[in-house]
Amino acid sequence: MDTIAFNNLIDPCNRRLNYLRISITDRCNLRCAYCLPCEDVPRLAHEAVLRYEEILRIVRVGVRLGISKVRVTGGEPLVRKGVIGFLSELSRIPEIQDLSLTTNGVLLKDHLEALKSAGVSRINISLDTLNPERYRSITGIDAFHAVWEGIRAAQAMGFRPIKLNVVALNGINDDELVDLAGLSLEFPFHVRFIEFMPIGQSRIETRSPLLVPDIQKRIGVLGKLVPIERAEMDGPAHRYRFEGASGEIGFIPAISHQFCRRCNRLRLTASGQLRPCLLSDRQEDLKGPLRRGCSDADLAEVFFNATRHKPADHNLAVGEPAHVCCQMRSIGG
Repeated sequence: MDTIAFNNLIDPCNRRLNYLRISITDRCNLRCAYCLPCEDVPRLAHEAVLRYEEILRIVRVGVRLGISKVRVTGGEPLVRKGVIGFLSELSRIPEIQDLSLTTNGVLLKDHLEALKSAGVSRINISLDTLNPERYRSITGIDAFHAVWEGIRAAQAMGFRPIKLNVVALNGINDDELVDLAGLSLEFPFHVRFIEFMPIGQSRIETRSPLLVPDIQKRIGVLGKLVPIERAEMDGPAHRYRFEGASGEIGFIPAISHQFCRRCNRLRLTASGQLRPCLLSDRQEDLKGPLRRGCSDADLAEVFFNATRHKPADHNLAVGEPAHVCCQMRSIGG
């Protein structure tokens, strides 16, 4: 085995990169308005998608460079065959201290037993509305009740924490922010409000974005938001709790208040590209060298190159036309 130094992914801003997000597919069983355009976007050919054994090899190189947290995403990861076996293999890599899954929740209920057996204990679920009709309008599918049943079943089975990701959409779900935040009063859920980011093509009309300060003001009718101290493995969310609440509130202010200075992540796309920043189209090819028979040291050099080119911050801002070209479903946002 090639000799590779441990704990060596330190970028030019002295950020230690120990978190890898992996998109295992660009397929999804929803057609969310903020993720897909009206017309069909070509999907990756089967052979263009990284095989599970290729992803596992990349991860094993990554953990030798200090990666200790892994999140599996998509598209929708539960639509890819063999995902449970893949997750089981990931969970057996001893250096991975935190393994989690992001899902839209449509297929969650039927996979919970298998996910728990595979070693997944933390789940992020997309939930932009509590209204079944609006859910169908946003996603194109009548699946709200299936998602909510999956969320409650995951709670009953002891998955902790369960994070509910809410993309705040001005003029679409802004009238539900209080109701969504109120879930944290009744349930031990972490409700996270995410500012809409201009990534890829979408069906969302151009309008002023709904930003975290306004979200905080609106949900403030529920009570005082008490800050929660950051933990070592925390992502970009600013964490709070309403006094006496069972759960938490999180804010991801990608546009209004960049979290770049704390960013500790790299992203592996379904097509085998390593991206140092979600909000930039720069990426480094891993699939090509991998399929040409490269060594582990060669793969490590791709990690190092991505790390060297991780930007200090992104170029998206309120009122500016910057845009990320790739579709979110293949990046693993």
